[in-house]
Amino acid sequence: MIPLMLTLHIFLGSTLAGSVVIAALVMGYDSMMQILVAAVLGFVAAFPLSVVVAKKIS
Repeated sequence: MIPLMLTLHIFLGSTLAGSVVIAALVMGYDSMMQILVAAVLGFVAAFPLSVVVAKKIS
C-alpha cells in the first residue's frame, strides 16, 4: 500500500498545493512567504488524503 500511497501523493499533493496557492492569491496573500506557506500546507494536507484514497482503492 505504501507505493500506491506515494504515487497518489505525487498527484494529490501537487493538485492541493496548487489549489491552496490559487486560493491564497485570490484572498490577497501575495508575498513570497505566504505563497510558500500555502503550497507547503496543501502538500502536507495531501498525506492523509492519499492514505484514505489508497485504502479505498486497495
